[in-house]
Amino acid sequence: MSNAASHTPVRRAAVIFVFVTVMLDMLAFGIIIPVFPHLVQQMTGGDIANAVRWTGIMGAVFGLMQFVFSPVQGALSDRFGRRPVILASNLSLGLDFILMALAQVLPVLFIGRMISGIASASISTANAYIADVTPHDKRAAAYGLLGAAFGIGFIIGPALGGFLGGISIRAPFWVAAGLALANFLYGFFVLPESLPVERRSRVFSLREANPLGALRLLRRYPQVFALATVFFLVALAQFSLNSTFVLYTDYRFQWGAHEVGYALALVGVCSALVQAVLVRRVVPVFGERRVMLAALLFGMGGFLTLGFATNQWLFLLGIPLLAMAGLGGPTTQSIITRQVDPGEQGRLQGAITSLGSVATIIGPFVFSQTFAWFIGSRAPLHLPGAAFVLSACLLFLGFILGWQATKGLAMPGSTRSPTDAAPASRAMTPLGDAEPGA
Repeated sequence: MSNAASHTPVRRAAVIFVFVTVMLDMLAFGIIIPVFPHLVQQMTGGDIANAVRWTGIMGAVFGLMQFVFSPVQGALSDRFGRRPVILASNLSLGLDFILMALAQVLPVLFIGRMISGIASASISTANAYIADVTPHDKRAAAYGLLGAAFGIGFIIGPALGGFLGGISIRAPFWVAAGLALANFLYGFFVLPESLPVERRSRVFSLREANPLGALRLLRRYPQVFALATVFFLVALAQFSLNSTFVLYTDYRFQWGAHEVGYALALVGVCSALVQAVLVRRVVPVFGERRVMLAALLFGMGGFLTLGFATNQWLFLLGIPLLAMAGLGGPTTQSIITRQVDPGEQGRLQGAITSLGSVATIIGPFVFSQTFAWFIGSRAPLHLPGAAFVLSACLLFLGFILGWQATKGLAMPGSTRSPTDAAPASRAMTPLGDAEPGA
């Protein structure tokens, strides 16, 4: 039996574990979404305005912690291996949810959210783990599974959290803690190390293990820097949904909580299907580059449909288009990982996660203000969907950058399937021909 064949069950088991890890992490975070603002409100004496302000501050701090510590965790995993970093993160999340479940005063809850932001930065290590154990031609499908794990966690989590919150406002925190700690125990006994000692970084450098150091790493690889920028633009564009969907649909279509809940459930189901099923079917046929670029076009079409929809049924047609944009994340990740040395995958993923955290910090402000401006009396044009139109513009810029960055790279497509990592010395050398038929 070949070496590749003998390691297939190990790879499959590892990918399944990382999938479960991400799903349970997202489920744990989703569970507390319906009750966290109410817990803050209790601790601020019932003042809704003060609770909203503190909830916003804690959300920004959560994103800031991810921004700072994603490169740190990535660099630690490059130096000491992926397994200890992932396990430490799961254990920290479990203990942190217990801390928040027991919190009686606002400063303790604030500290809990800071720890959550630090521990959740391990998504960079999970992505690096996938790059370690998955052949090039299977990476897009594997990253698609991670995207589906996100979707499943956020579909089930808030619904479960709402049910548990009806029993006790602190019950979701205890369940979240149980999920995280169970995942830690599962990983402790099941998860193998994916990064051999000989492929690890020789030193851990604080100069590199920070957001600025991570950006310097990206700039060493021009195509990677461009594709990471595409990743950032896509992440930023998605915040038009997070920030304005509820208010926009109320303003345009008079939707209430039930209609919004059904629409968001449709978003989650469509996204999970695209990530879990469609990615692994279309990438072998069309190739990563074309799928990535098509995904950006689908996203543009989806956001423009949402922004200019004249009725709620046309608005709903934009949701499947946006779901198709989910083809882009796994393919972009797969292309990026192939350009960087295995010993730098953790820092690479940390840098990408940090960029996503920047989007988390600035996105809500940018899109909420855009929405408010274009429905206000001083707007040059009454355009309630302006936030979605802005997102479409960001994806168009991403399409241009992605086209330019990948047109000189050969990639797995319908006629070839490389299974081994490219040597680091050749990783960024243009191979002359683009993917077949490009």
